[in-house]
Amino acid sequence: MASSMLLFLLYSLILQSISVAAQTKSTIAIGDSHTAESNTSPWLLSPSGDFAFGFLPLNDTNLFLLSIWYAKISENTVVWYANGDSPAPKGSKVELNANDGLVLTSPNGVGLWNTTEVLNSGVSRGVFNDTGNFVLQDGNFNNIWETFKHPNDNLLPSQVIDKGGKLSSRLKESNFSKGRFELLLQDDGNLVMHSINLPSGYINKENYYESKTVGSDTSSAGTQLVFDRSGYLYVLGEENEKYNVSEQESGVSTIDFYLRATLNFDGTFTLFKHPKSSTESEGWTIVWTMPDNICTYNVELGSGVCGYNSFCKLGNDKRPTCQCPNRYLLVDPDDPFGSCKPDFIQGCAEDELSKNRNDLYVFDTLTQIDWPKADYVLQKPFTEEECKKSCMDDCFCSVAIFRLGDSCWKKKLPLSNGIYDAATLSDAKAFLKVRKDNTSYVFPPAPIIVNKTNNRGTLVLVVSVLFGSSAILNVVLSVAICVGTTIVFQYKKKLRRFSQSDTGVSTNLRCFTYEELEEATNGFDKELGRGAFGIVYEGVINNNTSSETRVAVKKLNSFLLDQAHKEFRNEVNVIGVTHHKNLVRLLGFCESGRERLLVYEYMSNGTLAHFLFNADDEKQKPSWKLRLEIAIGVARGLVYLHEECITRIIHCDIKPQNILLDDNFNARISDFGLAKLLNMNESKTNTGIRGTKGYVAVEWFKNMPITAMVDVYSYGVVLLEIISCRRCVQEMDQGEEEKAILTDWAYDCYRDGAVDALVEGDNEALDDKGKLEKLVMIAIWCVQEDPVLRPSMRNVIHMLEGTVEVQVPPYPSPVSIQYSLI
Repeated sequence: MASSMLLFLLYSLILQSISVAAQTKSTIAIGDSHTAESNTSPWLLSPSGDFAFGFLPLNDTNLFLLSIWYAKISENTVVWYANGDSPAPKGSKVELNANDGLVLTSPNGVGLWNTTEVLNSGVSRGVFNDTGNFVLQDGNFNNIWETFKHPNDNLLPSQVIDKGGKLSSRLKESNFSKGRFELLLQDDGNLVMHSINLPSGYINKENYYESKTVGSDTSSAGTQLVFDRSGYLYVLGEENEKYNVSEQESGVSTIDFYLRATLNFDGTFTLFKHPKSSTESEGWTIVWTMPDNICTYNVELGSGVCGYNSFCKLGNDKRPTCQCPNRYLLVDPDDPFGSCKPDFIQGCAEDELSKNRNDLYVFDTLTQIDWPKADYVLQKPFTEEECKKSCMDDCFCSVAIFRLGDSCWKKKLPLSNGIYDAATLSDAKAFLKVRKDNTSYVFPPAPIIVNKTNNRGTLVLVVSVLFGSSAILNVVLSVAICVGTTIVFQYKKKLRRFSQSDTGVSTNLRCFTYEELEEATNGFDKELGRGAFGIVYEGVINNNTSSETRVAVKKLNSFLLDQAHKEFRNEVNVIGVTHHKNLVRLLGFCESGRERLLVYEYMSNGTLAHFLFNADDEKQKPSWKLRLEIAIGVARGLVYLHEECITRIIHCDIKPQNILLDDNFNARISDFGLAKLLNMNESKTNTGIRGTKGYVAVEWFKNMPITAMVDVYSYGVVLLEIISCRRCVQEMDQGEEEKAILTDWAYDCYRDGAVDALVEGDNEALDDKGKLEKLVMIAIWCVQEDPVLRPSMRNVIHMLEGTVEVQVPPYPSPVSIQYSLI
């Protein structure tokens, strides 16, 4: 009986083992394959289930990455990948064969990647280990190839890099092509980090980190870079000495945490940890990052960490961010670490347009910023005014840096190795020379040159052909010329009719018929929102291709025809010529009888008002970090309207209902129906009261000239709403009347040192009290009664980003607050 029971238990264990193995396959045999499909599960799982191996889809594409990732973490953190430079199309296949090992082919059989070059004997199997290492073995169970020996940008515990081995960063966070940074254990035993100049692969000689383990009287040369299972990362010397890569102790239990050491796309090398038993909100956190300040790393040839004409600023996590200076825009809007270009024309040829260059340029002053590798002349001793004048009078000079009380460095484009550093550049002033008239690098289409002589010659040629041909041919040619002329004339007439519409709209906007928009909105049946001038509906338009685009269609109230027509003109004329990532884009319009309609991009995440004030649980406020990004996005949109458009624009109705959020929760300013346009040489205007209760500046009620400062006031109110997730005016229970007016209560909280009350229950904001207090101070500056005291939106950006110190604000007058509530 006992014997039978023992056999039964043994049989059960075997079945259980087989079942587990079937669920977590970790070994493959010759001939096994895996295909890239949208709903494909991993090919292999490590025995513990911690790691997965297979195809991961790349965002918004039909391309896949053959990779290894953490299986139990929802964000699919990739730790190894095979085909970063040539992602696999859907339907591609990876197969294990005896001669070539792993072979990745496209659906039509074209080879994308394989392990052939590194194999020196036949393959028998593939094994996926609990360390995250996938190995190919021969018939004697010897490892003949493994992912640990061919890393990309990550190291995992128990992984070792030998001499000559290296990590290569990605090109971007979501682009797995080879990037600009390398971590290399050199043949002399020195571990170094450096940048390379793509696409050539030229290594910049300046290392921004080195272990200095090259061998000396007191130490031996490095032989390996070791990431041990205790979480320590060190260079192992010839005498088994251990030289820690980071000065900070990094021992973290691999029992409780997942660990990875990553060479990030921005050039920093970071040890991350993630709790194995945690809520998803905890995510990856930083144990240490090196170097201490990568922004100070300069290269002799190349742009530095950030692209040309930008500057690098270090975050609290020791990761860099890059920023374009005022009047400079990213060359590639999707690459925040890329180069910047001026939105104006500058140079010696342009300077000849005026004898007085002060008519052409002004200086934008930045502090604690320098581009140390762009100098071409040093003037010393010089005063600050002499420095500015010297740059203004020099057509080569784009920036002048004044430092040390008497030194002036003049620089020309492109600027490289830009850095913001409050410590080492505390006395630095950068005078950035920018064009007054905002003349842009937008070149008009080449004109059609009509050469009368050539036309006459062409006519003679045609007549010669006619008279030199048969009668039938003459008739055919004559008819063809008449028909062709008629078609061209009608086309030009139609083009003129479209381009000379009384809206004054440029032809980059699509002109819809009313019937098209009625069909697109399914008879205007799904309402997205409504305002004083009309209702917004959801719709879908055809792009003249196989694809369709969701849109928002604003239908203006036809019974307010005169006012609605002005509203329509404003919206079309203003938005039709603007383009900025923080503005809603106008796609088209419709004028049909008494109907006026506008077609916008569809913003999937609705209004900022809904985002801030409509949480199901009042205590569960939206992410603090995301709210800060939204605040900066709104500010950038206003800077563009106030300073960077050819026609300056005062929005006049900034409020959360007029700020929309796109798919990625980027803030997009909308609703320009109340906007007031200014010429570039104007700074103020007189107009009737506009705006919304609670957001209106006192100037509207005092018959004062209206300037961009009315938008600054409204922004200050919105910033307080973003901070607190509370409406600017709201009904309160008895005993809490002091909280009813947000601007008033916010100042009381600031004055009493109790800004925590504004974000009660918001732990993320409470943990960032320094930033919280600074934001409240900025908002109080914005809502000052005197417009002269309010900062420009450009200065607001500088304060938000830390390039300008925020001073203690005065008390905003109760009169100003009362006027805003009328």
